[in-house]
Parts: sequence; structure tokens; C-alpha cells
Amino acid sequence: MITTDINMAVKALEEGNVVAIPTETVYGLAGNAFSEAAVEKIYSLKQRPFYNPLIVHIKAADFLAKVARDVPDAAIKLANEFWPGPLTLVLKKQKLIPDIVTSGKDTVAVRMPNHPLTLKLLEQLDFPLAAPSANPFGSISPTSASHVHNYFKEELEVILDGGECERGIESTIIGFEEDQPVVYRLGSLSIEDIEDRIGNVFTKTRDDSSPVAPGMLSRHYAPTTETHLAENIGEFIQLHSGKKIGLLLFQHQVDDIPQEHQVVLSKSGNLKEAAKNLYAAMHLLDSLNLDIIIAEKFPDVGLGKTINDKLQRAAKK
Repeated sequence: MITTDINMAVKALEEGNVVAIPTETVYGLAGNAFSEAAVEKIYSLKQRPFYNPLIVHIKAADFLAKVARDVPDAAIKLANEFWPGPLTLVLKKQKLIPDIVTSGKDTVAVRMPNHPLTLKLLEQLDFPLAAPSANPFGSISPTSASHVHNYFKEELEVILDGGECERGIESTIIGFEEDQPVVYRLGSLSIEDIEDRIGNVFTKTRDDSSPVAPGMLSRHYAPTTETHLAENIGEFIQLHSGKKIGLLLFQHQVDDIPQEHQVVLSKSGNLKEAAKNLYAAMHLLDSLNLDIIIAEKFPDVGLGKTINDKLQRAAKK
């Protein structure tokens, strides 16, 4: 059920169950990160392959030492700058973290979410929460409690309603290889924001066989409706004339397509606003019984890179 009652979520989590929680990025399917049984329920409910690791959510930066070790100075600097917030760090794990959380790897992905309801929830727990996005594996991430309910109906005892997600796109994930920072997933923090703090970073955002972090698989975030990413919307519409077309656009609508089949993500051209609205727009278009969704390619700067990355993974290859 959808509720704002934190006590219901606390009770369910302490009993080893899975609940949906809001964060500033997307909603998550959360369970006790120290419990193999609880984490197994997350994988089962989400139908997620066990080789794809989860993110551990902690209540405060000083809790980090309980889940991670040998933390590089650059990671501490980033945590001090961006926590609570949409930054996930991949670090060497402590033994308390079960292998099922990390897909058998010796690293764990950790973040401190920036949502008042979930921070309040974490404060009442004596364990951190493992929490991937609250959607079936590979489908569009949820940015509202209703999105989660539409996916799981009565399978979830508790969906904690924290309103619409402020950021609307997953956290940026950074790890360290030979002490060099590496971006494993583009997210709500732009690469430019990160490089302003720690200098140049490498990117390694795709791995279909043994990802070290979530969000690295080539096919992800996908509507059930066939979706394409287009640099030239007009040409793509012509190629698919005669079909019932939906459009996902940056700033401006186009002629010859019904307005109710078009979603503009930011009329002012604000990439942060566009990112916030992205998944909700994808959910809406996916519900319209269209033949095809055509997404406009975004400017490849700042959060535009992140939006393009999500759309590329959602698009038909």
C-alpha cells in the first residue's frame, strides 16, 4: 500500500521484508543490506540478475566505515561535497556486506540519499538499506509512488510516498582503479561538477558481462513501446509515417503529430528540469498505446550527456 507512515516501513524492514522508498533520484526497492535473505527478496521481486550489484544507502557519512574500507582521499572529498545527494561511490567492502549485495565482488556501491523521509527512515534503523530502482529489471525507473504501484500492485506491503523525485535520474556512480577516479554510471551529478572538485575522471559506463556497478548494461530504462533516439526528429517521423507516434522532446513541440502524443521536457531549455521530467514523460508515453516513441537527442553537455545515455539504453538497437 502507498503510505507516508515511516513506522510501517520500519516494521516491514525489521521483519526482513522489502519496501519501496523515495529518494531525490528515483524510488528504490529497499531491504536490510546486512541480510542475505532480504537482499534475495529484492532480486526476486525485481527479477534482476544476480551478477548486477546493488547500492547500499547509509544514514550519514560517518556510517561509511561500517560498510567500506580503504577509502581514497578523493572519495572522502566527493562525499564531503555531495552527500547527502546523488553521488554513489564504489569502494572496497567490509565483511559485514554479504556477497549477494556486491555480486561477489570485493567492492560495494554506497551513497547517502537526500530525501527527508528516507533519511528519517534510515535514522530509525540499525542497518543500511540495499536499494536498486523500484521497477522490474530493465524497465523505466519510477519517480513517483504511483509508478511503483503500477509495477508491483499488491506485491509490496509498503510503498513509502515521498512525492515526485526532485532529481528524476539515478545517482552518478564513481569508483577508483589504481587510485584514479572512474565514472561507471552517468547520473544526476554531471561529470563537469565532479571534475571541478577532483580533476579529470575516466569513464567506463558499459559492461554487459560483469558490471562493477548498476546501470552499466547496454539495455536498460526501456519502455515496452518501441523507442528510438533521433538527431533529426523530422526525418525520423517521415520514416515512420502511418504509425501512431509519440515524441519525447527537449524544448519545442512539432507539427503534424497530435499534441497529446508529445511531451516537452523543458520549455526553457533547462537540462536539470529536463532530467527531472524524463522518466515521468517516458511512463506517460508508454501508457498511450503508441506504435513507436521517438526521443530527441539532447545537447551533449552537462546533464544532456546523462539524458542521452539513458535514452540510448532505452532505444531499440
